[in-house]
Amino acid sequence: MQVLYDQDFNLWLVETIHFLKEGKLLEVDYENLIEELETMGRSEKNALKSNLKILLMHLLKYQFQREKRSNSWRYTITEHRQRISDSLDNSPSLKGFLEQEFERCYQNARRLAADETGISIDNFPKISPFTIPESLDLDYLP
Repeated sequence: MQVLYDQDFNLWLVETIHFLKEGKLLEVDYENLIEELETMGRSEKNALKSNLKILLMHLLKYQFQREKRSNSWRYTITEHRQRISDSLDNSPSLKGFLEQEFERCYQNARRLAADETGISIDNFPKISPFTIPESLDLDYLP
């Protein structure tokens, strides 16, 4: 199975599923299966953080660059809220992760907003002016 994993991931996956369904547990490539499952978990968390950073960055831009507000920014805000909502619907256990990472994502978003707008990072609040519920509320705009 290791050779199959290295040469044809999709076929390895099909075979692994088949072995699991058939109860052929001795045939399962546990080492790579565990690695893939861990990777899936990390990928979900990374996607959630990425969507949250982009959302928070655009909320900051929306709040601090009133003269440059656009439909494109509102679209991006809505899109990333929907992506986060979908992630939380599919994996409700990620809510705790989002709460844990919110402030770190805000700090990253603050830096990104400063870099993109040219506004000094010191002009953006050091602590998020948005709560988690506000950030995720489809109708909220600062």
